[in-house]
Amino acid sequence: MLKNKVYDVLKWIALIALPALSLLIGALGQIWGWVDSEKIVLTISAVATFLGALIGVSSIKYNKENEEGE
Repeated sequence: MLKNKVYDVLKWIALIALPALSLLIGALGQIWGWVDSEKIVLTISAVATFLGALIGVSSIKYNKENEEGE
């Protein structure tokens, strides 16, 4: 079980920070002609999606356990 603070930080990273970073790198990569910026964007997006899925599963499990405990 994750502490609420850790959960909130991971959720912010997965839902806000990584997608924003991905967009920034994608845009700047196009503007400045950075090599392999598409690969970096896809990697960041894949990590964000993976973290989001894990957080979603964790949230569902947590909510289910709380409902059963009531």
